[in-house]
Amino acid sequence: MNAFITAILIFGTYAASKKIYITTIAVSLALPMLVSIWLSHFADMPFLVFVGDCFAIAFLAFLVIVILSFIFGEQEVTTNVIYASIVTYLLIAIMWAFVYSVLESIQPGSFTIGKDQIDVGKRLYIYYSFVTITTLGYGDITPATDLANSFSFLEAVIGQLYIAILIARLVGMQIAQSMNKKAS
Repeated sequence: MNAFITAILIFGTYAASKKIYITTIAVSLALPMLVSIWLSHFADMPFLVFVGDCFAIAFLAFLVIVILSFIFGEQEVTTNVIYASIVTYLLIAIMWAFVYSVLESIQPGSFTIGKDQIDVGKRLYIYYSFVTITTLGYGDITPATDLANSFSFLEAVIGQLYIAILIARLVGMQIAQSMNKKAS
């Protein structure tokens, strides 16, 4: 899992590297998280993990904003726009997994975890986040506090609004492209 998250950091920073100030911000947010991920293998320091998770949230939110600005700045539907749209949705879900991890650190017992779930690490929160953003809701992990419930609700709404707004934008762009081609 840590290798996967490290890959996200590296490729995300690379994807955001069109402008030097964006790269500087991305590296500044990604580096503390990267250090936290790998140092946690050598020392049991919950505070270090907590700080790394907070930087992960900031980094992923920043990356989502950068990619969304690319998507909404484009005038044509291209393969890159489609890929960026998919990646953004996945990054939003991963960002929420870190939110849930931070919430559990601050307020232990925020989630009720089914007896069949043995892993209570990041993988579980990633699973829960994807189940929530897609509004699938298996029920094997559920929010147990008001704050966890509110965050889960917010993620589900954001996930559905993202899909609705993005589909509307892409369809509108495609119609405009088709009309421009017919007029030419």
